Amino acid sequence: MLTQFEREANLSDLMDFQARTRPDAEMLVFNDRRYSWGEGDKIINRVANGLIALGIGRGDKVAILADTSAEYFFTFWGIIRAGACAVPLSGMASAESLEAMIADSGSKALFVSKKTMDLVGQIDTRLATIVPGGRIAYDFSDDRWTGFENWIAQYPGTNPGVEIDKLDDFNIIYSSGTTGVPKGILHDHRTRISYWATRDAFGYGPDTRLIVSTPLYSNTTLFALLPALAWGGCTILLPRSDTENYLRLAEKERATHTMQVPVQYHRLHDHPDFGKYDLSSFVWKFCTSAPLRPKFKTWLITDWPGGFTEVYGMTEGGVGCFLNAHERPDKVHTVGYAREGTEIRVVDETMKEVPRGETGELIGWSGFMMSGYYNKPDKTSESRWTDAEGRVWQRSGDMGKMDEEGFIVLLDRAKDMIISGGFNIYAADLETELLKHPAVDDAAVIAIPSNEWGESPLGLVVLKPGARATGEEIRTWANERLGKLQRLHKVELRDDLPRSTIGKLLKRELREPYWAGMDTRVG
Repeated sequence: MLTQFEREANLSDLMDFQARTRPDAEMLVFNDRRYSWGEGDKIINRVANGLIALGIGRGDKVAILADTSAEYFFTFWGIIRAGACAVPLSGMASAESLEAMIADSGSKALFVSKKTMDLVGQIDTRLATIVPGGRIAYDFSDDRWTGFENWIAQYPGTNPGVEIDKLDDFNIIYSSGTTGVPKGILHDHRTRISYWATRDAFGYGPDTRLIVSTPLYSNTTLFALLPALAWGGCTILLPRSDTENYLRLAEKERATHTMQVPVQYHRLHDHPDFGKYDLSSFVWKFCTSAPLRPKFKTWLITDWPGGFTEVYGMTEGGVGCFLNAHERPDKVHTVGYAREGTEIRVVDETMKEVPRGETGELIGWSGFMMSGYYNKPDKTSESRWTDAEGRVWQRSGDMGKMDEEGFIVLLDRAKDMIISGGFNIYAADLETELLKHPAVDDAAVIAIPSNEWGESPLGLVVLKPGARATGEEIRTWANERLGKLQRLHKVELRDDLPRSTIGKLLKRELREPYWAGMDTRVG
């Protein structure tokens, strides 16, 4: 059971408590460097004090655009300790999208690494919200950018003592996109508190050793990382997703917990030397971001020690399921049942609940939901529904059904979102780019099955009368204009695209040949 302190405290206070009571315990492992809780907490304080010296405090936004590193790790929590709101950005986005996200969030400081400077260099002079001195570089410095180590060396390693309220902003996580400004999903501290309540359910504690191979800008990572930090565990950071290195470190560091996306588990499953590594230290494994095929769930509970939970949900919150596959191996075809503190309904087009076993849209209510889409109240309202009792429900856009025991079977997406390698891709963005091609008259993008990525985007295009172009030529043209995470796998030419009498594109008909006979029919 959680103590009153644990229920009410924010993550910054809990981490401060761990550093004061267990200063010599291991906090972080990155490459060949090990940091104790006492040492790591001082770096966090230096970051926080540095931000405060720049005039950044409660409610202000601070962006990070960098590859995984110890510096990134400490910066994120330094932002939180300063009372500010972290805005982690993906280096896979286009420069234009990144510029829009930084402007939309109003970020006053930006932390970058050398690998991301090709992107930042394209927009640097237009970043009007960054305050003087707010450009911080992890592994380089020049006339416009201050080196991280020199920057934090100026500030004390003592806790600045900023009071943080549960309703203060914690982070903004942006959806992917190339058109317009991607939606920023805003979470407050109250929502994030719910993450460390998973201690009892998933075996977290001071002996936890969480191995992290997913990006630090991902909500997927935060789900597993927040409770590990709150309970004083150790985080083992991988600089990049590498199967061999993951197995080597998991064995060497005696990892107890991990969160991975399906494509990573697929690669581990297929690794010829998987069985040679000692993974007996594992207590729990998690998977999220895309449906995991039943055969891999079975493998994870028969060939890999420890419990396994598939997490189905949204970064927006509200809709959330857990499948503890080791407890219910007969339910691996489902995504589990509503997590504690969450209520899920399956509804029809009128928002009326349908009987068990019938298909509808999944909506959810819980005490831990996003504050809203940042600066987009209209989009926030569109994504929600209020019942007769005044409770606000989050709409998922996912289609599914609930069996007699309350387990959810995920069937399809009402929204045309594709999840490839654990990352969200919006079909509308890709279609917009395809339609800009001078030879394209009509276009649709659908998800097709991929053994490696789970789903991959396929473009289907109709050429303008008299136009000549191959599918490969159009694919290459579009991919040069899309973010790295949005690349089209293939483009096929069609004579026409099926539409309803009111002109609605019938994507289900387009998907059907590709998903026939598959275990999971999503996308």
